[in-house]
Amino acid sequence: MSGTTTGTVEQAAPTGVEPPARGQGSRTAAVLALARFEARELLLQIPVFVFFALYVGYTGWTMFNGREGMDDYPVLQDVDRSTQTGPLLLGIALFVCVDRAVLRSRRQGTDRHFDVLVMEPWRRTVAHALSVVPFAAGTALVVVFQFTWAALKPGAVGHGSPAELAVGPLAILLSGTLGVLLARLIRSTFGAPLFVVVAYVVTVLVTNAAGSAQWARRLSPAVSEEGADPIPSELLGRPAAWHVLYLVGLMVLLLCLAVLVGGGRTRAVKALTAVALAATVTGVAGQSPGDSAGLIAARAKASVTPEKVQSCVGHGRSTYCAYPEWTGRTADWAEVVARVQSLAGGSARGERLTVRQRVDARYGLESDAALEPSSTPGVVTVGTRWGGNRIQEFAVGVASVLVAGDEESSGEGCDARAVTIMWLALASEPDPMTVFRHIRLNDSVKGSGISLAPTNPVYLSAEQTRIVRELLHKPRYSVIPKVRAHWAELTSAKTSTARVAQLLGVPTAGAGAGDAKSCEQ
Repeated sequence: MSGTTTGTVEQAAPTGVEPPARGQGSRTAAVLALARFEARELLLQIPVFVFFALYVGYTGWTMFNGREGMDDYPVLQDVDRSTQTGPLLLGIALFVCVDRAVLRSRRQGTDRHFDVLVMEPWRRTVAHALSVVPFAAGTALVVVFQFTWAALKPGAVGHGSPAELAVGPLAILLSGTLGVLLARLIRSTFGAPLFVVVAYVVTVLVTNAAGSAQWARRLSPAVSEEGADPIPSELLGRPAAWHVLYLVGLMVLLLCLAVLVGGGRTRAVKALTAVALAATVTGVAGQSPGDSAGLIAARAKASVTPEKVQSCVGHGRSTYCAYPEWTGRTADWAEVVARVQSLAGGSARGERLTVRQRVDARYGLESDAALEPSSTPGVVTVGTRWGGNRIQEFAVGVASVLVAGDEESSGEGCDARAVTIMWLALASEPDPMTVFRHIRLNDSVKGSGISLAPTNPVYLSAEQTRIVRELLHKPRYSVIPKVRAHWAELTSAKTSTARVAQLLGVPTAGAGAGDAKSCEQ
């Protein structure tokens, strides 16, 4: 052999502290790249695009076009709950479309090509789950903007809950993760639509079987509980933090199950699955108990004896008592009282009223219980809703106490006092006829009807409605002297409808016995 030598290549033994191989970082980057690609594909799906646009558009429309002015005075502990139901339809669309995205390779017959790729099936599963994150982030932005918009309004009261605000975005993540898991379990494109139908039927059956049990109702991603008037935040009794723990635990549990089915049976995944299962069970247990005895007692105290939990302030001659979160609204109530009282006559012009805020929270957040009228002289009830028609309804309540003496007496009969009450409540409005129409149940200024108030409504016969309508068409300054001159007779239960028309200078049209008969009916 020639004089050449053969060199040997020596390789150091691994020490166990070497830096990670490049392959790990490239795989993570590949997962994120696939997640971005799938997110763009999801946005191009017609159901996802349409429902996301509808969700954003409808939320924006409700923020800029409130419910007859009531959204100008939002209660923040109701606003945070109202953000939860909007994303649900988007969640259903994402559930179906994510399921189809995972099954795309099976539909197109390209599953076998994945065997030559570096990315394992469980990593693709994680990428599909991550593709929903941008939609959850978009939902979170909408929720934050919606709540902030309400909180910055001058008439906002109350306190919001971060846990309540987190429900909408978490519902989106949960929907996408469930779609990934279902695609790994049922390799059929009909699985997702069928699952939606079956889930709806099962939900209805479980709800009917469980009745009003809180544990069953709170298994739903969003539990808004609406219907009752707003109540103080300390009386809500909603286990919002436990519900968030339940949603987070369930979402992680579903993702871990999808990864396990996809082949990612590592020790870390199994440990995370156990932790997620424990968190889900803990969340369910924490949110399942009903209202505590202390909460029930606090609700009854605030409903039956509100004076024990309220603070009172004075404006002018009158006193205004409100729950702690509503004390900033007393100036708005005082403005209405001053406006109505300025039109009254006799001692009513200088009467010292007590305006007391009331709400019936004894029956929970979904019971719209009516408030019983107060029999205490000079006490006027105001509710926890304000804005829109609630302002004029409060004016009717103020006028009722000024005329009848107390709320309970204002509901007795429909004599001349009903005409006086309605004129006092509406005469100082810029457009009294429109307001008159809005506070009537039949939305009409003709015929008999009921005008709403915080407690006792005011019934007007057809003839009384006509008289009020004629009075509101007259210049206010021409009616005020007549009201003040004949105040004692106008506020007497013995004065007939025909007589009130004569006193106020309105031509009669059959008022008398026939009208009295219809009034009794």
